[in-house]
Amino acid sequence: MLTAQEALDRLKQGNQRFVNGETNHTKLLTHQQRTEMAEHQEPFAIILGCSDSRVPAEMVFDQGLGDLFVIRVAGNIVAPSQVGSVEFAAASFGCPLVVVLGHTHCGAISSTIAALSNPDQPPSANLMSIVNRVRPSIEILMQTELKNDIEKLSMHAVKSNVFASVNQLRHGSAVLENLIAKGQLKVVGAEYSLETGEVSIYDF
Repeated sequence: MLTAQEALDRLKQGNQRFVNGETNHTKLLTHQQRTEMAEHQEPFAIILGCSDSRVPAEMVFDQGLGDLFVIRVAGNIVAPSQVGSVEFAAASFGCPLVVVLGHTHCGAISSTIAALSNPDQPPSANLMSIVNRVRPSIEILMQTELKNDIEKLSMHAVKSNVFASVNQLRHGSAVLENLIAKGQLKVVGAEYSLETGEVSIYDF
């Protein structure tokens, strides 16, 4: 079993391979490998990422089938089902690391800014459920000079939203709090650049 730092180092090394175009995990599993894997799984890290089609965690970190326990939802938000998924993976598989992975040009961020800027034209109720979870991270930024520069506002909002999700995982679950207190789990934030393919780690 890897430590949290070892798991993080493995992700960083994989991302560097991805950036360099030197990925290791390009071949499909054999029938025997798939059969063996059907009996159990041993992911070494949990990734809570955005649903964006351009940010597949396994590819971004150059990991293979069974290496990562991936939870994807628009805006990498934290709701009860996401918390429960993280709890399940941490408790069942002993994953020592959770990475909340945001990314540049996030549609959920853009939708939230648009909803706040045009309150008379709200999105659907279902989309609003996502917007309302992203909203606190952006409302505080809209009280600064960033409100006059949408591009800069969006850039800062991505990191702010990642921080909010990290904070919710660290302090919104007795199960996760207990694992963190025992040194058995670490939760960090990260941002993927669509332009470069590089992941920046934020250890808030």
